[in-house]
Amino acid sequence: MAMENCSPNSRKLNKIIFPIILLLLCTTSQAQSNSSSNFIKSKCNITTFPSLCLNTLLPYASTIQANPIKLCDTALEIAIESAQNASHLVSMLGKNKGISKYEATAIKDCIGDLKDAVYELKETIGAMGHLNDTDKDFQWDNAKTYASAVISDATSCLDGFSDRKVNSSVKTTISDAISYVTRLASNALAFINHLY
Repeated sequence: MAMENCSPNSRKLNKIIFPIILLLLCTTSQAQSNSSSNFIKSKCNITTFPSLCLNTLLPYASTIQANPIKLCDTALEIAIESAQNASHLVSMLGKNKGISKYEATAIKDCIGDLKDAVYELKETIGAMGHLNDTDKDFQWDNAKTYASAVISDATSCLDGFSDRKVNSSVKTTISDAISYVTRLASNALAFINHLY
């Protein structure tokens, strides 16, 4: 309807300008996407597990942009989800018939460790949310302490399965899940350590 009221010259101008505007918008969007991806790639180089870092964080490039706090928070959220998944997996293994009394005890302890890890990851995010407060250094130290505790909890969980009394497939399944949580937490901790 609006085009009907336009002069022929206006329509020609619109046909020329509209594609140019679209091209500029796409180019700007692509440049921002490349910038965000490059930011993540450079930050992943400081981690202990850079390929895991890239695989887990590049899908969030548009959210993270070039913001180190968003990078930390996203890495922590991914670690939380992983710890929750590991807890669910360990819990399901604990419901299998035929597990030994020793395995049941180790699984129960591990679930407790994983719940602690999830709590500590959430506390890390909470501390990160206070980095603009007057007690920034205190909050930053809290974030580092909580993130480090996650790694300790995961190690504690694995220690319960180090005995030979545990079925090797149960041990391998749990070890793989816990190791994944540990690597994610380690990467998040590297970002936190290099914030300032």
